[in-house]
Amino acid sequence: MKLADLLENLEYICVRGTVDVEVTGVVYDSRKVTEGCLFLCIEGPNFDGHTFAADVVAAGAKVLVVSKPVELPKEQRVTVIQVNNTRYAMAFISAAWFGHPAEKLKVIGITGTKGKTTSTYLVKSILENAGYKVGLVGTIEVMIGETHVHANNTTPESYLLQEYFVKMVEAGLDVVVMEVSSQALMHHRTQGFIFDYGIFTNLEPDHIGPNEHASFEEYLACKGLLFKQCRVGIVNGDDSHWQQVTEGHTCELENFGLGEHCMLRAEDLKLVHKPGELGVSFHVSGLMDLNVEVRTPGRFSVYNALTAIAICRHFRVKDADIRRALLDAKVKGRIEMVKVSDHFTVLIDYAHNAMALESLLSTLREYEPNRLVCLFGCGGNRSRQRRFEMGEVSGRLADLTIVTSDNPRFEEPEAIIEDIKTGMAKTEGEYVTICDRKEAIGYAISHGQEGDIIVLAGKGHEDYQEIKGVKYPMDERVLIQELLEEGISHI
Repeated sequence: MKLADLLENLEYICVRGTVDVEVTGVVYDSRKVTEGCLFLCIEGPNFDGHTFAADVVAAGAKVLVVSKPVELPKEQRVTVIQVNNTRYAMAFISAAWFGHPAEKLKVIGITGTKGKTTSTYLVKSILENAGYKVGLVGTIEVMIGETHVHANNTTPESYLLQEYFVKMVEAGLDVVVMEVSSQALMHHRTQGFIFDYGIFTNLEPDHIGPNEHASFEEYLACKGLLFKQCRVGIVNGDDSHWQQVTEGHTCELENFGLGEHCMLRAEDLKLVHKPGELGVSFHVSGLMDLNVEVRTPGRFSVYNALTAIAICRHFRVKDADIRRALLDAKVKGRIEMVKVSDHFTVLIDYAHNAMALESLLSTLREYEPNRLVCLFGCGGNRSRQRRFEMGEVSGRLADLTIVTSDNPRFEEPEAIIEDIKTGMAKTEGEYVTICDRKEAIGYAISHGQEGDIIVLAGKGHEDYQEIKGVKYPMDERVLIQELLEEGISHI
């Protein structure tokens, strides 16, 4: 492909060579350089691709895209293109390299602190019920037809994202729904195309710290970038930050929520409590008029469902398809019910910080359980403050806390548990400590009482436990099945 064609939507300066050259590939990893390729010098927190400039040219790169000067031997024949930001450039170059596949799809992007993962699966479920062929890009996985790819980032690098898009087009898909993280927006991973629909779920202080966002204001501003890159913006009108997030938007705007001011509203909420199952039903009014039920508990489940309904309304999905899809949809590790007994409820959730755990336990409290039992641990080589806070939250809101191991990484599990107990000590909550997670789950199930709600928090969709740099297989669903097969007793 001609270099000039790859650069057609970018501002650049050709500081060496010519743009009238053929490019055989686009690469941003110095270990993957091929003869005749274009190499993007990307800067990261722990590396700088500019330092490999001479090496990649020697390995066969024909074009370098840089954001600052690089030293190259005069005898090396290479074109050097200078841009303001190489990550931004990579998004546009990648889109051109793959033939702008997003233009052949309806692209839905969902951003927010919470609810992104669940909402993407709900949208996929509803649209597929209506006959659409839908791809998904998210925290858990990338789904292209029957192909499932494990996800390393909530939103992949721009080159990989465009590669997924072209595979979706080749697979005959119509729509892609994707999670859009603030990091992805900040690092321009989603540039190079326009979202048909951009969605904002909510905003709370999170992802602030080293290698993330410098401040809450920066975090908010990055979320807002989505609404300068989409045709239709759909926002949670009940969130106090929605006006700041959409400031300077270039799209049409509509909103959803529980408030009277919202264009699409949920009314008449009712908790649904069946044997081994929790849910909520409500009426949708405003832009639509229908009754729905979801098989996940609480107010945040209503918001997730409303998010999906607000999107799918634009695809003219029938009410019956929406109702059926919301009842059937399940998201691995997001308030996921695991049937163990008709007498008590067991669920798995990814809540792995104090904010998420408090939201989850407060929601489950509304179902007036006989006891609310919370099993959790905390990750090693992470903030100790998180451990204190989660211990305090569980001690305050749960009737019984079972403190166990999560991903200890390079720390000793017992030391992490001691930190959690420090938080627990600030409350009057009862607790037991069982370091082995399978044993802890067995204790929770074998001691389950009539009307209990037992939540296994922190691991969610993860199917491993990381110890001393090694990820060992560990899926809580498998652990539960093994315990039941081993004959663990429960009421």
